[in-house]
Amino acid sequence: MATMNSKKLSSQEAIDLEEKYGAHNYHPLPVVLERGEGVYVWDVDGKKYFDFLAAYSAVNQGHCHPKIIDSLTEQAKKLTLTSRAFYNDTLGEYEKFITSYFGFDKVLPMNTGAEGVETAIKLARKWAYEKKGVAENEAVIIVCKNNFHGRTISIVSASNDPDARKNFGPFTPGIIAVEYNNVEALAELLKNKNIAAFLVEPVQGEAGVVVPDEGYLKKCYELCKKNDVLFIADEIQSGLGRTGKLLACDHDGVKPDVLILGKALAGGVYPVSAVLANDEIMLCIKPGQHGSTYGGNPLACRVAITALTVLKEEKLSENSERLGKILLDELKGIQASYPELIKTVRGKGLFCAMVIAERNGKNAWDVCVELSKQGLLAKPTHGDIIRFAPPLVITESQLMECVDIIRKVIKGF
Repeated sequence: MATMNSKKLSSQEAIDLEEKYGAHNYHPLPVVLERGEGVYVWDVDGKKYFDFLAAYSAVNQGHCHPKIIDSLTEQAKKLTLTSRAFYNDTLGEYEKFITSYFGFDKVLPMNTGAEGVETAIKLARKWAYEKKGVAENEAVIIVCKNNFHGRTISIVSASNDPDARKNFGPFTPGIIAVEYNNVEALAELLKNKNIAAFLVEPVQGEAGVVVPDEGYLKKCYELCKKNDVLFIADEIQSGLGRTGKLLACDHDGVKPDVLILGKALAGGVYPVSAVLANDEIMLCIKPGQHGSTYGGNPLACRVAITALTVLKEEKLSENSERLGKILLDELKGIQASYPELIKTVRGKGLFCAMVIAERNGKNAWDVCVELSKQGLLAKPTHGDIIRFAPPLVITESQLMECVDIIRKVIKGF
């Protein structure tokens, strides 16, 4: 019997297979990718594209970075998974490496970003009961409106997106929302002595690269300190160089009490997430109280060490900061030429967004389809926003090629 891989699928065949056999929980652009390298991806017909989504910032180091792939394959030949029932020879090395890298006492390793957020919420509640003295089952987590932290029941309980919530209730109690970028509203909520933590994206990614006012994070952090509340930063998408600093919190000089990382922590080759905190918080969790079969597996540890090493060696945060300013200036220039089509542009580092006005029945989706035809892949969010977030290995000349494509497509509309 012929295997499915014995003949090369056409784009339409690959799309039809997903449509027939896969759950309909995504609505991708009609492009079928087969290969990636650096800032480029190729479809099954051999057409080359600039990747301007970077797998939602998971491939900050570029597609199939040779050093990360070498780490993956070398470790995969030796040992992939032991579970945490036993010690392995890579986990301790990784734990020392990542805690030193970010300046924390301890790390709790998980796999996906959503698991990282769940872990941070559990940790904050445990700390509230055991260290802050909140009465059992009374702890409250504050989140921001229009957040995106993942898709689990607890996390969608923290969402105000109708798509994320409708017909998924009942929801997890003990979570309340505050307006993003509103320090006064947070101060009011922090009067409640049962608040365990404030969970925030330093830049809201899925909401459309919403950048808060300068000093917002610092003021929020100071309010949390004053009220004995944990400041939890979800840097899964905004961290690891994306905004032009190692962490988006660094722009405000804030070191969170709990830091959540994922996505680019493995450079796009394996699911790796991490929650970092100091002993006073992390040691609230005892053996048997939290974990994951795959969390801290040797393959993940080796890959994450290399992914973080590449980030520093190749100065990707610095590249993001320098080229991000150029990208934002160029996008503002395009907006100035076509103000009736582009409502606003915003961003920090290589994390930018363009808000598109609907015209003649055409919207951000149509712009993204046209961009793909011209060799640039981006994806709309919330109907009218296009995110531009290329791998951080992009060069200035490549970036300017992409700007030309964006300008040409906008002009065509």
